[in-house]
Amino acid sequence: MIQDPELFDTDEQDLYEHLRIVVDKGQSLLRIDKFLMHRVENASRNRVQNAIELGNVLVNDKTIKASYRVKPLDVISVVLPHPPRDTEVYPENLPINIVYEDDDVLIVNKAAGMVVHPGYNNYTGTLVNALVYHFQQLPTLPGNDGRPGLVHRIDKDTSGLLLISKNERSMTWLARQFFEHTITRKYIALVWGDLEKDGTVTGYIGRSINDRRVMSIYDDPEKGKWSVTHYKVLERLGYVTLIECELETGRTHQIRAHMKHIGHPLFSDAMYGGDKILKGTVFTKYKQFVENCFEIMPRQALHAQTLGFLHPTLKKNILFEAPLPEDFAGVLQKWRKYVNATTTQNGELSV
Repeated sequence: MIQDPELFDTDEQDLYEHLRIVVDKGQSLLRIDKFLMHRVENASRNRVQNAIELGNVLVNDKTIKASYRVKPLDVISVVLPHPPRDTEVYPENLPINIVYEDDDVLIVNKAAGMVVHPGYNNYTGTLVNALVYHFQQLPTLPGNDGRPGLVHRIDKDTSGLLLISKNERSMTWLARQFFEHTITRKYIALVWGDLEKDGTVTGYIGRSINDRRVMSIYDDPEKGKWSVTHYKVLERLGYVTLIECELETGRTHQIRAHMKHIGHPLFSDAMYGGDKILKGTVFTKYKQFVENCFEIMPRQALHAQTLGFLHPTLKKNILFEAPLPEDFAGVLQKWRKYVNATTTQNGELSV
């Protein structure tokens, strides 16, 4: 899949080719807007149709309508009014917190707010820019250009452990473990509401039909990829619950979408509705308390705490843990104090 959400953002002329697709011999007839929606990541059908209307999509060097049906061996071009962006990753001297390093792997404790790899609106200041500065000739996987060393990623505003490969042999070795779901990945999350018991969330995860930045859970395998999250209650804090999530699969926004799906969005997760007061009292004092928590941690309460894998050279399982960052620990402590201060003698929260 082409990964360039910059495509289809234009209304000018003097155009440069950004994408060329030669359609497969075996391609069945399919509307071009549907065809491109599945070939260009983060491109909604509306954006594709608008680009077609503006003349930014050509088939065999001719403008077409959105109803045009793609045929075998058609040559499709997406043209924009600016030259293609330079995709080379430039080194930047940025601080990174290295937890472990040897000749094969690197474990980084990523701070919340740092984007993992260059992409739309984030072409500098990423973890990959820092890695390229600190390490030479990091390997890439096929189709993974611009993401040297990466075998997985975590969201910009999620903190915690990230595994980096330092050579092609270790990258292949680790990528296989991710593919077979044998990597141990556990996250700490603070969610809205009182989870009654431990559980598992499953479903096909795919982009929301209303907002393609957001992932939704479906029953239909044609609408997404299978996903599994196991969660365990660690601490009940009245209107929020601290949980540990263990990933069986690793899909985009998996924990965030899964917890929203079962009615317990992550605390302070703006994209999935957790940045509002979803549980609790109507008192002004409580509202101010929650707002103060949001100020301390203006990002989703999610931390990649545990990472374990079979080492490519040592041939033994190794496990790493990263403590909660200051913002997460601070919010957690505030909730503990709040619960202690408002708990009645019979052990229930007073309102």
